[in-house]
Amino acid sequence: MVSLLSEGQMSDHKGAALMLPSLPRAKDLLGDRGYDSNRFRQALAARGIMPCIPSSKSRKVPIAHDKALYRQRHRIENMFGRLKD
Repeated sequence: MVSLLSEGQMSDHKGAALMLPSLPRAKDLLGDRGYDSNRFRQALAARGIMPCIPSSKSRKVPIAHDKALYRQRHRIENMFGRLKD
């Protein structure tokens, strides 16, 4: 297991890009809008991972994502919330 501590003002996608080589094999990656960047999406595609990330509000042309899969993200959030307790 690899962990990363980043500064508070660092973008989510920058920290995730640092950990990308350590990710296990996956088919999809769920992430919130903080992970929306062209560079991060390209790095995921190069590893054969399909990003399920909604487009940031600043994106002029939104990129489609699987909304049904993204709705399942709350389960992951709930699990981490329970672990924190």
